[in-house]
Amino acid sequence: MNLPNKITISRIILSIVVLILLILPLEKLGLAIPDITVTSTLRINIKYIICGVLFLIGSVTDFVDGHIARKYNMVTDFGKVMDAIADKLLVNGVLIILACQGFINVIIPVVIISRDTIVDCIKMVAGQKKGAVGASKAGKLKTVFMMCGVTLMLFYNLPFEIWGIRVADALIMIATVLSVYSGIEYYIKNRDVITE
Repeated sequence: MNLPNKITISRIILSIVVLILLILPLEKLGLAIPDITVTSTLRINIKYIICGVLFLIGSVTDFVDGHIARKYNMVTDFGKVMDAIADKLLVNGVLIILACQGFINVIIPVVIISRDTIVDCIKMVAGQKKGAVGASKAGKLKTVFMMCGVTLMLFYNLPFEIWGIRVADALIMIATVLSVYSGIEYYIKNRDVITE
């Protein structure tokens, strides 16, 4: 197993750790992590900060493994499949949990996951007929905005929250719009193959 694939597998493990930490009711298990008071109206749970740091590390490894694989010609079919799984597990899993816990509107993970499913189907069909379909610029931008937005959301939108500026919400909304746009773009570019 080459280095990019090892990084991808480590991201999958990291994603599972983040999801477990977010889901587990630590206080009920006697592992309560104390809250920290930032302002008179803002208290933060350190659990989310820890998950934010781990999510950020996972996000960075997403770019690192792809860069290494392309630069040193280490791209493998295993790597392509596992990289897609790692991305979906990390981002979509956290989005679902954030929606369930009231941090974001539930429509966001519904839109993102629906788009990802449709695009993956388009890639599969198009890939069989005209070769691999790469990520579009809008798709890459969507990933950057989403990862930055989710990281900030896990960090309680700090320091912007102190001034009442909802940067995390804005980044996630932009990512959602870009997600829809890039999904339409994928469809238009591969319409001829799909409609055959």
